[in-house]
Amino acid sequence: MSAIQLSSSQKRILTSLVNLVDDEDGVVCGREIAEAIDRNPGTVRNRMRSLRSLQLVEGVPGPDGGYTPTRSAYETLDLDRMEEAEPVPVVHDGSPVEGVTVREIELSSVNNPELCRAEVVLCGSARPFARGDRVTVGPTPTSGLRVSGIVDAADVDGDTLMLRVESMETVADPTKATAGSMGGRSASD
Repeated sequence: MSAIQLSSSQKRILTSLVNLVDDEDGVVCGREIAEAIDRNPGTVRNRMRSLRSLQLVEGVPGPDGGYTPTRSAYETLDLDRMEEAEPVPVVHDGSPVEGVTVREIELSSVNNPELCRAEVVLCGSARPFARGDRVTVGPTPTSGLRVSGIVDAADVDGDTLMLRVESMETVADPTKATAGSMGGRSASD
């Protein structure tokens, strides 16, 4: 089976649909997708036709209708379906971001504090973030990991942030911690 190659527009629309469905657990109308990616609803409708023909989305008719991604959509985007996933908070310049959670954190060069970077894949839009913004993600549900840093780049098509890591820490009890509370051990301890 060959991998499906999507245009950047198709990928952006499909990623937005997946994120919105994960947030709402249901059907998403084209207007919501268009608002999320700052595009015309007609553009979204046209791209949805091609995504339906690729069997990546299903159309749901009716007044409460819209679109829902297929299992192939998640596979094409190389994402896991986030059913019953615990939210991982995101704080942007000191304020919690509503409707955005972390899907994945990948660390690189952790042994070099000058080059330590984190690639943070969001479930939600990266549109509000810009180079130079301060961001904290976490704590994660299992390990209590919290990563803080400065945005080097925001990929709005892939909903990904590249952070220059300033600190990493684990919180003593991740189930009771909030994104702004401190506790636990930091990487500098």
